[in-house]
Amino acid sequence: MADFIFSAFCDESGEDTIEGQIKACKANGITHMELRGFGEKLNINNLSAEQAREMKKVIDREKMSVSSIGSGYGKIEITDDFEPHFENFKNTVEVAKILGARYIRIFSFYFTKGESYDEYKAEVIRRVKAMADYATENGLVCCHENEKGIYGDTAERCLELLQSCGGKLRAVFDPANFIQCGVDTVKAYDLLEKYVEYFHIKDALYADGSVVPAGTGEGRVPEIITRAAKQNRTIVLSLEPHLQVFEGLGALESGTLEANRTLPKNAYPSHAASFKAAADAMHSLAKKALSLK
Repeated sequence: MADFIFSAFCDESGEDTIEGQIKACKANGITHMELRGFGEKLNINNLSAEQAREMKKVIDREKMSVSSIGSGYGKIEITDDFEPHFENFKNTVEVAKILGARYIRIFSFYFTKGESYDEYKAEVIRRVKAMADYATENGLVCCHENEKGIYGDTAERCLELLQSCGGKLRAVFDPANFIQCGVDTVKAYDLLEKYVEYFHIKDALYADGSVVPAGTGEGRVPEIITRAAKQNRTIVLSLEPHLQVFEGLGALESGTLEANRTLPKNAYPSHAASFKAAADAMHSLAKKALSLK
């Protein structure tokens, strides 16, 4: 039976300080964090070693842990210069070590300008392998996330990348992202299961790609997590809400906006509310998955 660890992209709580993000996690039964952003200017990609050391003091004091670095490496066009990108990646590896993270989330480069997948396949593999190799040398694990518009946006191309890195690259499985690419999530999991290191808990609808709480969409998230629960290992479930927040919802519900205005579907009045809804869904599906072992 799996031991699930609950983590989250804590910036989606609406808090822009590490103290606020920790508080939001604790309020929602989350013990680990996938660090990404801290307000408009500070991102995990540009965090310095000195800033990381100060942040680690707070994390330790609050008895929290960092599961992963939610980096944006690999989120540039395949035709963009990789070398400065890779140099920045090296700095983030140092930051990850300071923060005590085991994983670094990466991507496999955008193809949004119509570039040929076949023509650039070798270059994608070279770049991804360079990051995976460097992370391994430093005691960390790169985990590739399937994302719309990148090379690895289908299960088949994800598998190519994973097999090309000699075991040094693992997968973070994101059901909602596969839905947004028109991919059958269960078939994708069948193909990638032995490479999946951890999960992003996120669900979506095929019709418009909109993100909904896990288990209420078409990603068959409960089925996939139930299968994962049968594994005899520790597995991180990392919450990535991406739920719609309609800032005017509170005013509308209180009657201060016109009463005939249509509410956005699946909208929440605040980031705190959307974060709680997503966390509640994650805990519920994990509890059920473990009970069905």
